[in-house]
Amino acid sequence: MSYLPIKIIEKFVNHIKPEFRDIVLELRNLIAEAAPHAHEEIRHHGLSYYHEKQGGPVSAGICGIGIYADHVCLIFIHGFFLPDPERLLEGDRKYMRHVKLASFERAPWEALKELISESSRLDIRSLG
Repeated sequence: MSYLPIKIIEKFVNHIKPEFRDIVLELRNLIAEAAPHAHEEIRHHGLSYYHEKQGGPVSAGICGIGIYADHVCLIFIHGFFLPDPERLLEGDRKYMRHVKLASFERAPWEALKELISESSRLDIRSLG
């Protein structure tokens, strides 16, 4: 496990709208529960989580948190391969999918945690 110290995260989210800050911090908590072995980095104005011993943020990506002006995205670089019974994943890129979150109260937290868990268990090397 290689999560950033909370002081760095607090400084990183300090500039975000309070309603989005809560979403980012809750997503981070879910990721820590579902993928405690993940490596966490600040990348491209967001947070990235991956299996450090298997590769980098793309080849061994679990998920990422993207912060935008009107929403937060939970991003799955290999989302095409994830089971999505709640049909939460959006996107038309080859493999990448995301879930847009604009409200803490309306976020499907349990389903998001399950997507993170599935992504954490996904070994992209076995798919191709």
